[in-house]
Amino acid sequence: MSEALRRDARMPLDPITVEVIGAALASIVEETGEALIRASYSTNIKERRDCSTALFNTQGETLCQAEHIPIHLGSFIGIVPAIMRHHRVEDMRPGDVFVGNDAYAGGGTHLPDIVLAEPIFVEGRIAAWTVNLAHHSDFADRGHAHIYQEGLRIPPVRLYRAGELQADIQNLILLNCQVPRERLSDLRAQMAANRVGVQRFQALCGKYGTDTVLAAGEALLDYAERKMRAGIAAMPDGKWRFDDVFDCPEVEGSLPFSVEITVKGDGMALHFDAPDQMRAGINMTYTALLATAYYAVKSVVDPTILPNAGLARPLTVTGREGSIVNCRHPAAVNGRLQACQRVADLILGALAQAVPERVTACSNSTCTVASFIGSRKSDGALWVYLETMGGGSGARFNKDGLDGVHVHGTNTSNLPAEALEIEYPLTLLRYELVQDSGGVGRHRGGMALRRVYRADEDVRVRIDLSRLHSRSWGLFGGGAGAKGRVECGPGVTFDGPNAELKAGQWFAIVSPGAGGYGPPAERGADAVRRDLAEGSISVATAREFYPQSI
Repeated sequence: MSEALRRDARMPLDPITVEVIGAALASIVEETGEALIRASYSTNIKERRDCSTALFNTQGETLCQAEHIPIHLGSFIGIVPAIMRHHRVEDMRPGDVFVGNDAYAGGGTHLPDIVLAEPIFVEGRIAAWTVNLAHHSDFADRGHAHIYQEGLRIPPVRLYRAGELQADIQNLILLNCQVPRERLSDLRAQMAANRVGVQRFQALCGKYGTDTVLAAGEALLDYAERKMRAGIAAMPDGKWRFDDVFDCPEVEGSLPFSVEITVKGDGMALHFDAPDQMRAGINMTYTALLATAYYAVKSVVDPTILPNAGLARPLTVTGREGSIVNCRHPAAVNGRLQACQRVADLILGALAQAVPERVTACSNSTCTVASFIGSRKSDGALWVYLETMGGGSGARFNKDGLDGVHVHGTNTSNLPAEALEIEYPLTLLRYELVQDSGGVGRHRGGMALRRVYRADEDVRVRIDLSRLHSRSWGLFGGGAGAKGRVECGPGVTFDGPNAELKAGQWFAIVSPGAGGYGPPAERGADAVRRDLAEGSISVATAREFYPQSI
């Protein structure tokens, strides 16, 4: 009998053991994430933390995902099944590492999100997978009519075979990148993170026994399912529909989106509809739809549910195939997060009718993005930088919304102005909250952000945001948040979604504000006076909506 099996005989699977192993799994994915961030080279990962890590079981189900970027689950849940479809498990060896990013053949959601997945061998068999994703800010200044314009498509292939780098595969990837030195360094950081995941999981199996760890993983999936079912069962049975509109610089006008949610017993079905997929980068793969739905439902039903595949079992998620929310090859998907944010809005709007005290008013509804690309005067080297901005978070039934934060499917950090100006020929002239951008109400919606950039050398920029024509809705009498917008300095033209800046020119991005909650007449006088003192609202807004308080 092996040492692991002897340990298994001494370690019954009791709730305490399951809890301890569950905490250890969470610790592993958090540690691998920190290893990736600390070892990375690009500002997008080392500063903005645009990456995620997870563990999967041998069936390709999520065991645990770190608290990083919710939308990255869309790539994770596709990659391990895609690997097993393309490669025989019997042929895999310790040290094999697979790389992939494709939205149709690789389980991804858009091409900049490159995933490294490695099987974890314990006592000669695969016990789990360690998986990490890094957003490589490289595929810039490209078209978005279809996926073939958006960058290099990588199906699941071995980057390492039995621990040996496949240099031809790496060279093929780097040749198709605009800033290959950054890509090489970040890929090495991803490999370092995988090594941590493998070592920590193997050590966990050595301590408790492989069978005990795997059984605990199954128990954790079942526990997440039970909690999700219990949370749904506590909601009233019924059917709720919500409609919203979507706009962005890539499309003309506003597009109708809708969801119908049915709650029956301890199960929930969500069906989405949207216009046909478009020749624009806003389309969502089905895994992107799933990741967004899982996040939004979990946040309303019970935020404490473990982030594993068990929570998905009571949910049925469908979307009209060939539409923006469930696209088919070869639809472009680079900006899929903008549409994902609207899908999250739909879910909240529908569930607000069922459990109003658990749902916030509409948040800023977007991931406001500026992608810069230029050539340095000093040596002609190409550089690419991706910047994302927060905005308002929706007001709650008992609290104001948060100001200037990322919401829903995105959760990256702010890049400090000092780091931006050291790394790139850009100067940040202003970075501020926007007065009157949060929706009025008993509780005020979160405020938008305004960032003003000056180009110190010639630069091209692509701007992606939403709520340019519509506004983030309030709930139960709360007012809507302010629209997003782009402001251009002298000589700069924003020909959505692109702009060009000469050295010395500036432009600004203003993200959307968020909706308020409850009638403005019910806002307390002290809160109104505080808003005025802090500059959150103007005197004119106070007089119009809160006359009882001034």
